Parts: sequence; structure tokens; C-alpha cells
Amino acid sequence: MSETERAGTPRQDRTGRLLAGRYRLEAVLGRGGMGTVWRAEDETLGRKVAVKELRFPANIDEEEKRRLITRTLREAKAIARIRNTSAVTVYDVVDEDDRPWIVMEIVDGKSLAEVIREDGTLNPRRAAEVGLAVLDVLRSAHREGILHRDVKPSNVLMAEDGRVVLTDFGIAQIEGDPSLTSTGMLVGAPSYISPERARGHKPGPAADLWSLGGLLYAAVEGVPPYDKGSAIATLTAVMTEPVEDPRHAGPLREVILGLLEKDPARRLDDAKARALLGAVLSGTAAEAESTPA
Repeated sequence: MSETERAGTPRQDRTGRLLAGRYRLEAVLGRGGMGTVWRAEDETLGRKVAVKELRFPANIDEEEKRRLITRTLREAKAIARIRNTSAVTVYDVVDEDDRPWIVMEIVDGKSLAEVIREDGTLNPRRAAEVGLAVLDVLRSAHREGILHRDVKPSNVLMAEDGRVVLTDFGIAQIEGDPSLTSTGMLVGAPSYISPERARGHKPGPAADLWSLGGLLYAAVEGVPPYDKGSAIATLTAVMTEPVEDPRHAGPLREVILGLLEKDPARRLDDAKARALLGAVLSGTAAEAESTPA
């Protein structure tokens, strides 16, 4: 049961509901604190789609409601600007019940977090493939002035058709748009937030690359690079502590540690990360030994 359902009135069963005279809700794919994702049928085009419904907590005030609506529309606009096969395609935005519903391409498959949890860690070569796919989406997003700000294993889908898809641009920052976090609230998963963001500095594309390094670390090690049990302790470690050497990274070690460089000026950029990941795939990367404990 989601936080929304616990906090609000009992959830009405929306299964079978027709949105905008077109999208028939069939089944819930997932729920979170602020939203529900449905599998639906586009009855006009005869295809399956995913529909993201914004849900409001109980007793929400109008200002917060407007902020959440703005965030949802921001997500739709951010995704729509990205042209990449590893980004979800947005088809439509529907306004019903005084809230937006985002109609998107449906991606069948597990998240990377689920794969790690249920099937185990990835080998370095497969992790490099995932890394390159995510890097491609980030490059497309950064060219459009969009920072994802929440790159983590649960936001990467391993599609059944073989695609690797970066999802959830809900807290993306779009260049030229007013920030939704002007209150000073830090958004994102603490284990994957870059040191400069943790310090409250204005992030650039390098912040997303740091998060990609954390994602690759988790893919081969099974745990994030930093996890101290609480958000404050984890963020403090991100800012001040060296990362524990990845023991199972093999040829990925150089790119992981290069992306997890605390100083964004010294961090691997897109081109260098791409070259190192490509070397892993081609088998020309040097096999690195982890430092003994």
C-alpha cells in the first residue's frame, strides 16, 4: 500500500475507467508516494500504454498541489524533449480530476534494482552495456539543457526487448525553468547524489555522471557506493569519505572510480567515460585488481 493510500481516503478502484475517451485503465503496474502507474489500452490506436496518475496526499494545501502538478508536467516536457531509444516516449498528457495523467510508452521488464536484488549482480561487460545506454540518454538530455538528478538502479528499466531505458525525469531540472527546489530541499536518493549537490552547489552535467558511477558500482557490487543507514550520514560520507574500492568491477574499476571523483572538475566527462566503457565491451580495457583490505 502506498503512502498516498495510507494518508488519504480509501482508493477508488479505477480499473476499467476510460480517460479522455481513449485510454482504458487495465491494471496497476506500480505505486509510489505521489503517483500510480497503470497499464492501459489506447482504444484509438489499439496499443498498450503506461499511464502515470498523479496522486495527492490527504490534507494537501493548494500551493503544494500546484507544485506537484508543475513537477508532473515538467517530467512530461523533459522526456518529450529527449530523442533517444533509451528514453521512454511520451505520447500524451491528459487533464482529468484536476490533475495531469502522463501517457507513455510501456516498457515491459524489471528495473536494474530488481535485477540486482532477484538475479544478482551484473558482470562487468553487461554493466558496461547498461552504462553506455544510460550515458547516451544523459548526453541527449544534457544537450537539451536537462539534468536528470535521480540516476539510480530503480530508475533504469531492463526491457524484455533488450533495451536499457532511463525513466523518472520527475525531478529533472530544465535549463531556463525556475527550480522546483527553491525551498532548499535536496531531492534524489542520498546514495546517488553527487558531492557538489550534497553541498548545495549548483549542479551541472557532471552531477548526473557521478550518479552513473554510483549506478555502475551498485550493478557490479550489489550495494551503492555509500550507504550509512540515514540520509544525513550517507550525504556526509558522499562529501568527505573515499569510496570503498569495488572488488568485482574488474575492467570497470577505472571508469567507476573516475566517475565517482568528488571534484567535478576532475571527474570523467562524457567522452572519457564513453571511451572507457567501450574498451570494456571491446575487451581492450585493462583488468584492474582491487586494493586488498
